[in-house]
Formats: sequence, structure tokens, C-alpha cells
Amino acid sequence: MVVSLTVLYFAAAREATGAARETLELATATVADLRRALLERHPALARVLPRCRLAVNQELAEDGDAVPDGAEVAIIPPVSGGAPVCRIVERPLVLADAVEAVRAPSRGAVVTFQGDVRAETKTRKVVRLEYEAYLPMAERTLARLAAEIEREHGAAVAIIHRVGHLAPGEAAVVIACAAPHRTPAFRACEAAIERLKSEAPIWKREVFEDGTTWVGLGP
Repeated sequence: MVVSLTVLYFAAAREATGAARETLELATATVADLRRALLERHPALARVLPRCRLAVNQELAEDGDAVPDGAEVAIIPPVSGGAPVCRIVERPLVLADAVEAVRAPSRGAVVTFQGDVRAETKTRKVVRLEYEAYLPMAERTLARLAAEIEREHGAAVAIIHRVGHLAPGEAAVVIACAAPHRTPAFRACEAAIERLKSEAPIWKREVFEDGTTWVGLGP
């Protein structure tokens, strides 16, 4: 099925494409499909689009959401207020996306964390991990704790967590923290992963060759 979409561009996205709006036709239409099509059509979006949210008919959408025929899709870069970049996504993670969200000339220290799926847990071979989240609450929780960490340590914080089925070696979470000096950046990064694991409504099921378990509930 071919769908027709109106795409609106703002700020840095408008500059990258050279257009404020355009009409596209796609053979398939999820948000992820649209992201890929936009990058093919406008290579200059490569530095902007990973940091953008997409709104479908004025509602923020995730990569797995369908885009209906006739929809209006807005490409929304980060707002000027400098709010923390905190997202839950279904696509593979790129650490550079988190780094670019916090880098600035005034921040000389950037500390990162990437959590990959292990191949074994207590000698049991891991087939995959399954992550799920209460999405609206999870993103609000990440934004809240990132803002609190920023106030406490004076470091900008970006957190991007993946959901869905992940194979060993794939990244489940990427975090970047930037500050004028290394000590607050290190402390902020450590606080971010520890608080994420204890506060965010994100759940993990480990799938082994001989069974499964929800982490936190025991075997």
C-alpha cells in the first residue's frame, strides 16, 4: 500500500533539507520507514535526524508506530531550552547520538557508558534479551532523573534506551554526560545508569537455551 504524507521541517531540519514542507509517497509507512526514506532523500539530515522527534498528526510517535495515509508528519529538532535528551527507541543504538546531544564548547569532558547484551549470565548461555517499557512514564522518568543529575553534578545528560528483542553484543542503553571538567562528568554518568536501573519502568527478560527469567524476580 502506498501512502501519501506531508512532512514539515523546522529549525535545523529545515536548513538541512532546504524546505519547510514537502509531500512524499511511501510503499510502507512506519516512523522507522519514514526516517530511512528521509535520509535517502536528504543526506544532509544525517547529523540532525537522529536527535529529532517525529510527530504524526500532532502526536509524538515512536519508530514502530504506523503512519496513516494523508498524515501530517513534523520533524522536531531538540528545543532551545536544552532539556535532557532521554528516549526509548526500538532501533539499534549509536553511542555518537548521545555524545552529540551533550557536546558543547564549554564542556571539555565527555564521559560515556554503553551497556551491551552479555552472551552468558552465571554460566547460562543467553539467546536474547527482551526489553519492554511503560513508554510515556519511562521517558518522563528518564528526563526527570537526567535533570536532577544535571543540577546535582553540573553535567549535561543524554540517555537512550532500546526496547524489543536484543541479541548478545547489541547495545541496550547508551549514556553520555558532558561537563567542564572530568569529575562531574564521571559522577553524572555513574549516577545516570544506577538511577535508570532502579527507577525507570523498563523490564528485562533473559531468554536462555534452557528457560527464561524476568530480571529482578528470581529464577
